Amino acid sequence: MKFIIIIFIIIILYLLAICPRLLKRKTVSQFCQKNYAHRGLFSNSKGIPENSLPAFQNAVRAGYGIELDVQITKDNKVVVFHDDTLSRMCQIDSRVCEKTYEELQELSLLQTKYKIPLLSDILSLVDGKIPLLIEIKLTTACLDTCVLVNEVLLNYHGDYCIESFNSLVLLWYRRHRPDIIRGQLSANLTKPIADGGLILSFIIKHLLSNFLSAPDFIAYAYNHTSNISFWINKYIYKVPIFAWTIRSEAVYNKVINSFDSFIFENFFI
Repeated sequence: MKFIIIIFIIIILYLLAICPRLLKRKTVSQFCQKNYAHRGLFSNSKGIPENSLPAFQNAVRAGYGIELDVQITKDNKVVVFHDDTLSRMCQIDSRVCEKTYEELQELSLLQTKYKIPLLSDILSLVDGKIPLLIEIKLTTACLDTCVLVNEVLLNYHGDYCIESFNSLVLLWYRRHRPDIIRGQLSANLTKPIADGGLILSFIIKHLLSNFLSAPDFIAYAYNHTSNISFWINKYIYKVPIFAWTIRSEAVYNKVINSFDSFIFENFFI
């Protein structure tokens, strides 16, 4: 009998641990049933790099939502850039956080004429025309990025929501900006996603931090969904699920009925 009680308690605690926020469904619905251009509508073959001004201009013209990545520079400017390091996009062995914004402007994205933009530049360009899905890149427990991103967005009147792999980002928004829709990014994580190492990756993979961060939606890798926590969130808690990243029309058509929104790249929907 004791064993059964213990198992029952563990199950209840597990279900509470992975429970998302359930009270913002109407608000989060405005971000559902939409397609988000991953880092803008970019095309390397046409000389339009990811997370660049022309990539975002293309997405706005096409009427797609935009998924973009933000992080901070050495002098606390919020820039739109995906990687922690500059090696892939700018051919320099350094981290974004080690450079000032002025120093970053000396670099080019994939040897084009385009530079790393400020988040404020993108907000001015979009001007509320389409919804934004803003991923906050955070590999440490320092939450200065959340504070600075929030300051930039305070006077923006367009629709946007926040997502991150790091649940501390969502926890910050839960405490300081509960009005903002927030999403937990996840996948079958086999590598450390932050200073917390593999333990944190395990927690995020199985959505075990939901009780702290209370996400409004889950953004999960579309091909990594054989996960009981994912299925409970989708079918029992009925939390909206965003799929990332769809890279072909064939895949999109295959999974179109399985998700509430889609983050895509390299094709038109």
